[in-house]
Amino acid sequence: MSLQQYMRPDSGLLRVRATGKFSLEEAQRTFLEMMEAVALHKTERVLFDGRTITGNPRTMERFYYGEFAATTVAQYRERGMSPVTRFAYVLREPVRDPKKFGETVAVNRWMRLKVFDNLEEALEWLGPDSAGKAWGEVRREK
Repeated sequence: MSLQQYMRPDSGLLRVRATGKFSLEEAQRTFLEMMEAVALHKTERVLFDGRTITGNPRTMERFYYGEFAATTVAQYRERGMSPVTRFAYVLREPVRDPKKFGETVAVNRWMRLKVFDNLEEALEWLGPDSAGKAWGEVRREK
């Protein structure tokens, strides 16, 4: 099964829900689709919910994806995308690397990105306007 994603712009935030089996080729393809939506809606915050993605990316796939994402973001910045656009990825292991190698690769190339295992933490990192319902989940007060 290939990766599929559903996108919804919401008050300056692009909510992306992805599902399917990880492959580097599919991840790159869907990242380009997501970037087109970022450009179209001029969003500065992206919440990528990939908790239902399956697979176990190899170390080099994590490297190539992080490098690809950062390079693509840099190209979109040259076309007018905001330099402060932030990307919060919510993933589960083994797709989410506990060592955060892919995140490190992208961040070292000037991409504003952070990987989480918790939706609420991702929304908090994205900013106060991001809180609230995300794909049917309600944020609980502490």
